[in-house]
Amino acid sequence: MTRWKIIIEYDGSGFVGWQRQANGLSVQQAIEEAIEAFCGERPAVMGAGRTDSGVHALAQVAHFDLARQTNPVTVREALNHHLKPVPAAILMAEAVDDAFDARRSAVGRAYLYRIFNRRVRPVIDRGKVWHVPAPLDVDAMHAAAQCLVGRHDFSSFRAAECQAKSPVRTLDRLTVTRVGEEVHLRAAARSFLHNQVRILTGTLKLVGEGKWPVDRVAAVLAACDRRVAGPTVPPHGLYLTDVVYETATSAG
Repeated sequence: MTRWKIIIEYDGSGFVGWQRQANGLSVQQAIEEAIEAFCGERPAVMGAGRTDSGVHALAQVAHFDLARQTNPVTVREALNHHLKPVPAAILMAEAVDDAFDARRSAVGRAYLYRIFNRRVRPVIDRGKVWHVPAPLDVDAMHAAAQCLVGRHDFSSFRAAECQAKSPVRTLDRLTVTRVGEEVHLRAAARSFLHNQVRILTGTLKLVGEGKWPVDRVAAVLAACDRRVAGPTVPPHGLYLTDVVYETATSAG
């Protein structure tokens, strides 16, 4: 039995999310079916992050076990062949030590949220960005974001249905920058609460529009109350960009 680590890119608008669900095709299900079509085996594919419906990934990581003896190129190419009908692709496949776990072994995750900030709606990137036509003060948004960096109780920034045992998380980085007609919010942490990045973005957008002063974000954090934070922004602007592991994972 060999454990395989894969890195996956996908367009979240084509799926109901990462995890298998009864109401439609998930990324997990698509990959499991591709594996079965490739070699007849039906292993569980375990992902590093359970992205919601509509959320994209540039580098999602997952693992699964195969009895079949094969090689990394064959795994990647065979799975990509069977994934052709769906908006997902395997970027890399690697045989790893049995102790590797895509979720539990991860020591960091990074997300990008793309705000399309011009008056005219997006056409080329429709479904890949959140359109905000009003001008945004990126410097104010970034300044407000800095009080959120560090270890805090993020109860104000978690979804009501979040199943995490504790609302305490350590946010390693939160930056807001302008890139042409887009505003990019980048967040990095060991792990995130359900909808945390989308609620952070909705809160900082209120600062960028001038509706909230910069120092109000610190008060929202201290309140530990979801009702006082900004809205949960749409999923289609969010990307899982990186999953970090402490040590090399290659088998042998």
